[in-house]
Amino acid sequence: MALPPLAAAASSQADRLYSHCCYCSMQCGMDLIRADNEIGWEIKPSQLFPVATGRLCQKGLNALGHVVHPDRLLSPMRRVAPDEHARASWQSASWDHALDDIAARMKAIQQQYGNDAVSVFGGGSLTNEVCYLLGKFARAALRTKHIDYNGRYCMSSAAAAQLRAFGADRGLNAALDEIPKAKYVILAGTNIAECQPTMVPYLLEAKKQGAIIVTIDPRRTMTSKIADIHINLQPGFDSVFASGLMHVILEEGLHDSRYVEAHTSGFADVREAVRAFSPDNVSHYTGIPKEVIRTVARGFAQAETGLIFTARGLEQQVNGVEHTLSYINLCLVTGKIGRPGCGFGPITGQANGQGGREHGQKADQLPGYRLIEDPAARRHVASVWGIDPDELPGKGVSAYELYGKILDGEIKAMIVLGSNPLVSSPNSARVAEALQKLELLVIIDMFATETADYAHWLLPSSSFLEAEGTLTNLEGRVFHRPKAFETPGEALEDYKIIGMLAEKLGRGRYAAYASPEAIFDELRLASAGGIADYGGMSYTRLKEEKGLFWPCPSPDHPGTPRMFENGAFLHADGRAKLHPITPMEPAETTDRDYPFILTTGRLGNHYLSGAQTRRTAALLKKAAVPVAEIHPHAAERILLRPGDRLRLTTRRGSLVFDVKVTADIHPTSVFVPFHWGGEHSINLLTNDALSPISRMPEFKVCAVRLERVGQEA
Repeated sequence: MALPPLAAAASSQADRLYSHCCYCSMQCGMDLIRADNEIGWEIKPSQLFPVATGRLCQKGLNALGHVVHPDRLLSPMRRVAPDEHARASWQSASWDHALDDIAARMKAIQQQYGNDAVSVFGGGSLTNEVCYLLGKFARAALRTKHIDYNGRYCMSSAAAAQLRAFGADRGLNAALDEIPKAKYVILAGTNIAECQPTMVPYLLEAKKQGAIIVTIDPRRTMTSKIADIHINLQPGFDSVFASGLMHVILEEGLHDSRYVEAHTSGFADVREAVRAFSPDNVSHYTGIPKEVIRTVARGFAQAETGLIFTARGLEQQVNGVEHTLSYINLCLVTGKIGRPGCGFGPITGQANGQGGREHGQKADQLPGYRLIEDPAARRHVASVWGIDPDELPGKGVSAYELYGKILDGEIKAMIVLGSNPLVSSPNSARVAEALQKLELLVIIDMFATETADYAHWLLPSSSFLEAEGTLTNLEGRVFHRPKAFETPGEALEDYKIIGMLAEKLGRGRYAAYASPEAIFDELRLASAGGIADYGGMSYTRLKEEKGLFWPCPSPDHPGTPRMFENGAFLHADGRAKLHPITPMEPAETTDRDYPFILTTGRLGNHYLSGAQTRRTAALLKKAAVPVAEIHPHAAERILLRPGDRLRLTTRRGSLVFDVKVTADIHPTSVFVPFHWGGEHSINLLTNDALSPISRMPEFKVCAVRLERVGQEA
């Protein structure tokens, strides 16, 4: 499949076009250059975007692979009766027929069961405009409270922690170019070298300037190979270790007492909470030598500047909010926030994971990071939308809980846009059971994903090269991504599909826009005065200034690259809140039957559920199937032999994987990447216990049994 024609905005004679990578939250700039190859174009790193130091990783360089893949959906497809082998087949249909049928069925479902019987499941790689419009469509057109998105599985624990500590959640609270100014960098539960490879040069520059880098992870990853100190921590013990660091800092008087007194509250409670976590005790619990605990605590506290970055390794747990707060506490008590080379940041995973959670996809939020149950927030957004505040539905439930509502019979229909929840959700057999029960499942996507196996309608959407819009990267920089090509076949841009469906539902006035820019102009109004304030931005400014950091409340405001300067936190009293943490056990602990810990994560070759990267030959070639990693001690314990495979069994099921024996993993742990579906989908085994605060599932810790599967089996 060749690329479709150039977009009207691009000259038909253009030999070089500009865009941004569709994958991780770095959102690197890329140039598309005419080439004498099968596609007719190739991708090169762009020097125009002031992020990623003019680099692209292997995923970015191969991002055309899925755009031109023959699996692309090119027209609406309707499920028809299964054949004799019980396989569903698909029949092409017109847009009018598809949308008429979908709208009629939704109306009938809502008339019989109520507005909340229809739900929406969004994605963290959609543009800000589509995120905003999807939230508005759910609440104003469908009038349902049931909307959430796959970012719930990514950033929810970090978001909840930052809101509690700072009063605002903006990914990194300092720009990427602050990293080389840091003298001490702690990377906890984050594998930047594989997940955000173009961020590594910032860390290497910091090292060049004399910084100490510490990695905390149950695996010795590619990231840990650039570290000065690696902490081989068993999954689930993050708060225990962080409490040990805090104990040393406070016992030795290494905290910044002036900063703590002037800009925080709750210090006495934190001191009391860590009193029992001496290096001796923490070493006993974790196996980390007490000398290492003291070295890291003293090093971070005494460094002139310092940064702490966290990610899913410690956040995707039922205690993920508490783990994150433990590290935020370390930044606050040492005064390492709001000044050059200092700060805290959870590394956003998805392309627009930051913007995706700011403008209305989350069950409890309205645009601008406003809470949907706040009367003032409801009045503001309702005035922008032209409806009565009482018409806005209340708070719905989190992403995974939507499937419980389906099984309970409360939700009868679902629209999924830009996500593959059957692969990305924990205990996914339960998700499959729920999807099968739906009276209507509509998938809006580029491909027939694993989730689409249960759909009634597939609607073809646009790739990243075919949709203009804005995104917000991991540092809070909002930028414009132009449209390079037209959509192929009958595929349409997401905002057009939403608008057409709203029209068929008789609520077209809530989703009728001439362009993405028109949506953004309304988003600016809806976000104005909120935590994530885009009010002073415009497409013109974003293009001219290569992006702006929020908050940016007025057209003459320069944006805010560094948050919380001079202790300007967003709580009512202007102070940051320190939180005493009592480390808790995971939802599921090991025992005689399940003596090991299963943890999951990413590979550098793949992205999320693999719907794009498994369709990119150059990437799939490097990692065609998932491989389980175990320690030599574990291999010896189960009598693993060369050529054997590995059976993993949890309380939810059993799967067999190829296996790699490596000393670069904690002896109690097994690691499996999550980018595959079907018999290779590790999320069939993961635990669906949820954080009581963020509703994040516990992907990173569950009890597992290991068994060898010999060649003779």
